Amino acid sequence: MKLALWRAVLSPLTSLQALLLQRRSKTRLSYDTAWRQARMLHAPDEMIYRLHGHHAAHVLSDTPDPARPPPDPTG
Repeated sequence: MKLALWRAVLSPLTSLQALLLQRRSKTRLSYDTAWRQARMLHAPDEMIYRLHGHHAAHVLSDTPDPARPPPDPTG
């Protein structure tokens, strides 16, 4: 069974929110990235998984990554 199908079966609300995030995104956003963003927005207690490397590239995201500090403007 594919990962997207597992996610839809096990967490249908997060999957629906991911589809909405994907459609509303100004940049091209993969379903996987949108699903992870939706999960982190609505289940912040799972942030530990994101801190251990389970995150998408920051370039694809149109929302700031809460696990990373903002860039230092002084360089």
